[in-house]
This record gives sequence, C-alpha cells and structure tokens, in this order.
Amino acid sequence: MCLRPDVGARFYGEIMPPAPSLPHWITRVGVFDLETTGVDVEHDRIVSAHVGLLDAGGREIAARDWLADPGVSIPDGATAVHGITTEHARRHGRQGAEVVREVTAALRSLLSQGVPIVAYNAAYDFSLLAHEAHRHGIPPLEDPSPIIDPLVIDKAYDRDRPGKRTLEVVAALYAVRLEDAHEAAADAVAAGRVAQALARQFVLPDTLEELHTRQIGWARSQAASLTEYFIRMGRIKPDERLDGTWPVRARRTVQEVPRDAFPYQ
Repeated sequence: MCLRPDVGARFYGEIMPPAPSLPHWITRVGVFDLETTGVDVEHDRIVSAHVGLLDAGGREIAARDWLADPGVSIPDGATAVHGITTEHARRHGRQGAEVVREVTAALRSLLSQGVPIVAYNAAYDFSLLAHEAHRHGIPPLEDPSPIIDPLVIDKAYDRDRPGKRTLEVVAALYAVRLEDAHEAAADAVAAGRVAQALARQFVLPDTLEELHTRQIGWARSQAASLTEYFIRMGRIKPDERLDGTWPVRARRTVQEVPRDAFPYQ
C-alpha cells in the first residue's frame, strides 16, 4: 500500500511533520449513481438516478434525483435490490428518454466546468447511460473525463486486501456512513465520500488528468486479473475475456458481472 506519510502510528513525543497537501479536486466533486432493471449495460434500463455535488467536507450542496418508467417490467431480482417495483415506476416515473437526456445533460454540465464525477464502478453506470442515450437517439457523453472511481482506486492501492469490494464494505472500511444502500442518492454520496477518504489516506496523482489516465490502466489490469480468476473458478470459458475498458465500455465481451464484483481472492 502507498499510504500518506502522515498515516499510521508514531512513537510518543515524535514530532509530526506537516501533512502534505491534498489533491485540489477533493474540495468539490460531482457524484453519480444509477439503479436499473439489471446488470446488462447494453440492454437493461435506468430506473432511478442521482447527480449531486459535494464540498470538501463531503456535504452535498446540490443534488437532483430522477425516477424513470423504464418502459419494461422491472425484474423481481432488481426490485429486491433497490425496492422500486414496475407499478411504482409506471405510476410515478417519467419517460425514460426524458430522464436519460436530463441525467446526461447534468453530467455534461459538471464536466464542462472541470468538476470530476465520482461513480463507484464507473464503467457500469457510464456504459449503461451511454447505451440508453443511443437507444433514445440522445447524444451520449463522449469520452467523459475526469472520472473518479473509488472501486478502481481502492483495488489499485490496497490490492491484496481480502474480502468483497462492494460499496457497503468499502464505505465501512473508510468510515463512511452508508444508509439505504442501493438507493441512488445514498450510493452516490457515499461513493463521493469514499473517494475523498481515499485521497486523504493514499498519495494519489496530483492532477485529475493523471488520475483519470491511471485509472484507465488500473481498470484494464484489474479486468485481466478478474478474467484469470473467473477462468480458474470455471465461471467463464478459457477463451473469454472481461472488458476492462474504462470508464465507458463500447460493448460486452462476456456476460456482465455484478456492478460491485471485483476479485475477492
């Protein structure tokens, strides 16, 4: 692990050196999360969405939520995760195309201002949003940047930690409170606070451009590692490969894995 120099126990009486400056992006980050009809980024649909803005202390200072009628039935399995039924979405949700257009515009606005967007397992949310945009004839986000993915960063800096890497588990590890897990607003805010916690604990790249570029490589390497693990476990065929493209996957190469599932070995 590459901990910040000021992290960890010290001998009593030892003079503490000044804490190194934190990356400037920690002072203002956008947050983004989707809840959907399933885990297939090409074919599943948006059910709810959240886009917000956190200040340096992790307080949400601006936010917007959406509930969509996906135009298809919401499977019981998906409802069991986020609690939204087909009946509720049809009665209270807006047309899917309107939601996709507005979510895309909200994210584009933040990115145009140089505000980084935090999304936990960003390749899932941004890929599904892109496919939804294409489905409805809406211009998608083109190569969105800068994106911050706490899942990718946590795995890169604490590679050998055993156990799951779900948002609930990682949030607890970094002392980030997460209530109503799998509710878009709660997940988005928690992911943003985890990203800020990572910046305080580890020595991350100084610029957003470098951090974004590093995550592209980390995600590719992590997908290759996960591919090897799944092959060993017999979950995929030896000639199949997981797509490590980040933050937007052009297409699936094998069945989409659960959004928080990265190597547990």
